[in-house]
Amino acid sequence: MTLNGWLQILVYCGIVVLLVKPLGGYMYRVFNGDRTFLSPIFGPLERGLYRISGTSEREEQHWTTYAAGIMFFSLASFLVLYFLQRLQGVLPYNPAGMTAVEQNLAFNTAVSFVTNTNWQNYGGEGTMSYLVQMAGLTVQNFMSAAVGIAIAVALIRGFARASVKSIGNFWVDMTRCTLYILLPLCIVLTLVYVWLGMPQTLGPYVNATTLEGAQQTIAVGPVASQIAIKMLGTNGGGFFNANAAHPFENPDAISNLIQMVTIFALGAALTNVFGRMVGNQRQGWAILATMGVLFIAGVAVCYWAEASGNPLVHALGIDGGNMEGKESRFGIAMSALFAVVTTAASCGAVNAMHDSFTAIGGLIPMVNMQLGEVIVGGVGAGFYGILMFIVVAVFVAGLMVGRTPEYLGKKIEAKEVKMAMLAILCLPLAMLTFTAIAAVLPSAVASIANSGPHGFSEILYAYTSAAANNGSAFGGLTGNTPWYNITLGITMLMGRFLVIIPALAIAGSLVAKKTVPASAGTFPTDGPLFVGLLVGVILIVVGLTFFPALAIGPIVEHLAMIHGQTF
Repeated sequence: MTLNGWLQILVYCGIVVLLVKPLGGYMYRVFNGDRTFLSPIFGPLERGLYRISGTSEREEQHWTTYAAGIMFFSLASFLVLYFLQRLQGVLPYNPAGMTAVEQNLAFNTAVSFVTNTNWQNYGGEGTMSYLVQMAGLTVQNFMSAAVGIAIAVALIRGFARASVKSIGNFWVDMTRCTLYILLPLCIVLTLVYVWLGMPQTLGPYVNATTLEGAQQTIAVGPVASQIAIKMLGTNGGGFFNANAAHPFENPDAISNLIQMVTIFALGAALTNVFGRMVGNQRQGWAILATMGVLFIAGVAVCYWAEASGNPLVHALGIDGGNMEGKESRFGIAMSALFAVVTTAASCGAVNAMHDSFTAIGGLIPMVNMQLGEVIVGGVGAGFYGILMFIVVAVFVAGLMVGRTPEYLGKKIEAKEVKMAMLAILCLPLAMLTFTAIAAVLPSAVASIANSGPHGFSEILYAYTSAAANNGSAFGGLTGNTPWYNITLGITMLMGRFLVIIPALAIAGSLVAKKTVPASAGTFPTDGPLFVGLLVGVILIVVGLTFFPALAIGPIVEHLAMIHGQTF
């Protein structure tokens, strides 16, 4: 580790923190229905969309209606994206002549982008036409991100409102998020990325002659516009197979910094939205502090592991950190930081090969996802994920003091705790069940590139990434097989919707409750004590659930490397 590396990490953290309050304030005004500087531009379009869809900003919904809207919208999105892939061979904007996507892969990809996972069992430049990249994948990058933020806002209303039945209007929340937040920011980001050198064209792939005289086809396309929402919406699905390690997706250190900042920007700002909506911004800062503690710990361990290097390589007389699988233009510090950022935020974009990280370095991204990606998390998804742990934490606090737990004046009762635990436990259920089956199924084992603990980690990482709706991968796994396309698709659906439904049920329960005035026995939830409790609950719950699986994989591999063994 170097001072320069830590300075870069601190600069990144400082930029994210500085964006929290102004961006959170703007998002609060958007979801509160207040006038913003973009209202004259998008206001008429917003009202027109409501008239076409038969809804109104004054029409609010019960949580069950809100959830039904999400489910039907997601189903429609899946069908559109699936058939776009299956028909791409006869559709326009296909200069490379891509054929139809195979049905299992089309299923996996459609589920992946609709659930904001963006797991990719294909190489984008060799599989998807321009039309599918734009009208299919990029559109779903916007929609899945907007859905996640809408759910988070609905859950926040459950804590902020009292004695009512409605939690907002899904169609209004999604429309406002897209028009006033995602779209304008992505327009600006796209222009910046084009300025930095990213392609943005509908022209055909470019044929070039190399210095040796050979012919090479260089893939281009509408790249910058997809990368903008890929990062801002914590989607992660790359235009190219190499993702953010590709020079057309991530040209230099400036673009790398911008991408990492945009990954965290909206998720971190939602903590400020929460504080403003509940009338106490300290509550939002306490949640952000919890995320920050877990994040900094992960960065420190991952950076240390990669900077320390591989003991097996050192035994050959080669000193230095682990540069295998990393881009020299980013180096170890920014590669480690990017890996932690992308797995803490449910993004899944990568600028280095996680499969080439050291055992402990690769463990941190996996742990980030197994925490439910509550360290900022996917836009919206991470925030309603950490609220599930908050419900459990205040329940534990209530048990310790012998009184009914409260949070922000709302009594946390059996229903809320059961729904929170259902949302928390569905993730390890999906991750570990399919991992156990794949670890003994010959056709699934045949897809791994390594034997021993690292091969097991490749399988565990895949299902962890799918259930956490992250999308990053240990590159040693060949996922484009019927088994992995189908089971990873099912895992993504479980990770998305088995968390959404309990979260909205909690919102519907809380919004109907009265606000209880704070008393001398009320546990304060805006200070360091609560931050420590919340961190402890998250680590204990996840640790008890995942430790046996973790011990078989990266930890065993790390111990073996120390003793000079390989697999």
